[in-house]
Amino acid sequence: MPGGPKELMNYLEKLGIDSETVEHPEVFTVEAMMTHLNMKNLNGVVVKNLFMKDKKKKGLWLITVPHDREVNLTDLGKKVNAPGGLRFADESILLEKLGVAQGCVTPLALFNDVNHDVKFVLDDDILEGGHNKVYSHPMRNSATTGITAEDFLKFLKATGHEPIRVVF
Repeated sequence: MPGGPKELMNYLEKLGIDSETVEHPEVFTVEAMMTHLNMKNLNGVVVKNLFMKDKKKKGLWLITVPHDREVNLTDLGKKVNAPGGLRFADESILLEKLGVAQGCVTPLALFNDVNHDVKFVLDDDILEGGHNKVYSHPMRNSATTGITAEDFLKFLKATGHEPIRVVF
């Protein structure tokens, strides 16, 4: 059974990662989330996440980019060598592999991918853009959690997910 928000926070604590969580109403789009976060004066980058599969059904991909980044899936599929390109994966696969539903997708759910079935694609700006923190959902869409970029890399390393860094 995949871990949820409480297990995630315990995992971060065990790794020595400090986090900052902002509660807000349940949201289902990045645009809706930003209306609640814009008033909080967050010092960092808020991300959006796409859970994809390649068209040849050989791989799963979690793509994390700044919330305002436009993503051309055709171009991205070529950049990451996704067989046949990328398309959105079914929610049932998302629940099985990462333990979250649509609207709650987050790179923090990678702690549930213990078999390393999901390739993680990260916009290089998230790490190299000088952002104080990286903000994403903590396994639920009624909050947003921030950790430093350094701790984000520490988290990814602990989960065994080396990011495929892409410049958009």
